[in-house]
Amino acid sequence: MLAERRQCTHSSDRSSTQCRYGVMLACRQLRDGWNKHNEGGTAVSASKDSDETKRDIGFLSVGELGSRYRDGSLSPVDVVTAALERVERLEPSLNAVAHVMREAALEQATRAAADLWSGRHVGPLHGIPVAIKDLIDVRGVPSGFGSRVRPPVVAADDAEFVKRLRQAGAIILCKTNLLEYAYGIAHPDVGQTNNPHDTGRTSGGSSGGSAAVVAAGIVPLAVGTDTGGSIRIPASYCGIVGLKPTFGLISVDGVFPLSQTLDHAGPLARTVTDAAILLEYLSGKPFPLSQSSLEGVGIGVLSYHADSRELTAAVAENLMQTIKTLEAHGAIVKTIDIPLLALANSELRKIIKPEASLIHKELYAENPAGYAPRTRSQVEAGFHVSAVDYLQAQDFRLQLRNAVEAQFADVDVLLSPSVPFPAPTEDPEFTEEGEEGEMLSSGFANMTGHPSMSLPCGMDGHLPLGLQLTSAFGDDGKLLQIALGVEAALAAYRRPAI
Repeated sequence: MLAERRQCTHSSDRSSTQCRYGVMLACRQLRDGWNKHNEGGTAVSASKDSDETKRDIGFLSVGELGSRYRDGSLSPVDVVTAALERVERLEPSLNAVAHVMREAALEQATRAAADLWSGRHVGPLHGIPVAIKDLIDVRGVPSGFGSRVRPPVVAADDAEFVKRLRQAGAIILCKTNLLEYAYGIAHPDVGQTNNPHDTGRTSGGSSGGSAAVVAAGIVPLAVGTDTGGSIRIPASYCGIVGLKPTFGLISVDGVFPLSQTLDHAGPLARTVTDAAILLEYLSGKPFPLSQSSLEGVGIGVLSYHADSRELTAAVAENLMQTIKTLEAHGAIVKTIDIPLLALANSELRKIIKPEASLIHKELYAENPAGYAPRTRSQVEAGFHVSAVDYLQAQDFRLQLRNAVEAQFADVDVLLSPSVPFPAPTEDPEFTEEGEEGEMLSSGFANMTGHPSMSLPCGMDGHLPLGLQLTSAFGDDGKLLQIALGVEAALAAYRRPAI
């Protein structure tokens, strides 16, 4: 099974083979030259690792990796090799990885190392390994979509933002597992992705594989998608940072859709700074961060989320302590009531179901038995949503967007618990009327398109808890800047023991 996941993209062209051989030979020569270059100074590459485990390398930030590349104490080959070894060790217990591009990643790492050694540095992502959710096109690599409806499809081209990552020098290391078509449930043939903090629990969905490989120290960065919370929920469960940007900020060209009017793509990382770096290259727009401070920052606590009976006692207590900490660091906190939030998720379902069913119409007709039963039932249910209900839900989302946007005249960000509970043992049901479940806080921002993110805020025993921040439409930079201050104030990130 793992051997199957480690298939590499091969070319039968002889010149391509010779090129790869030449690159690997150059890598050996590069290492020899680099070691000589560093004689009497900092030891390089594997020799440096005598006092540093491969596990430690996996938890370095983007900035730390860049510094190590520039001072010659690490090379991209070291980092990619360590990442591949970590995949080998942690799979299949995590079940986070759908496909590993071993040979291609090593070739990219070798070229990046040569570039860096020669003084050519194209930016902060140069030589940084990144993981991509397995419904996003990566040229020459199969996408399985977490399903068995059709065999995996080899992409003819990169998704638009994958092209941006390549141009920035990033190394595409692997494709990550997901709930089936980012909908429903984990297909039984694929299985649930497990949580690095407790492999007996889920990492969440649908971007659970992307969250898990970041949390487990396989890569510092990953890309996921979010239609009702599918970046932020796994980020919360896994104790990392996950951002759903403003709707339309990141092109979803080359991403298999779930719901055209609700879908977002976005970054997952272990720090706010790393998430901001990845967002820059996914969107093509700058998001510079300055020194963190919460002095005078207005924070509105959404009462519908904060006072929900669905919060566990630990989440409620953590939320109260978090608010006190933010106030102690200068934030001005007030409670905000938006009555329309009570309908946000039920109306979201009236949109996601018919849009998803339209997308899946041909797939369902071709092979309905290929779906997991719960995914199939959701696809079938979408065919029965009336046009009137769908259009009324679209009218509602405009009202909700206006109601949410109006709050930013008084506060800078809105605050909620990311999820009302820590990671459960299994992915929860896609909830219906009468309960909110894990989408309690997340769905409204997909309806309105506002940028929204989860970041660590504490622990319930050994399980992470997440805090959700949401800012004005198009104000992703401000959201990241405030999140940087919250991150510094809470200092809540914890590395898993895995």
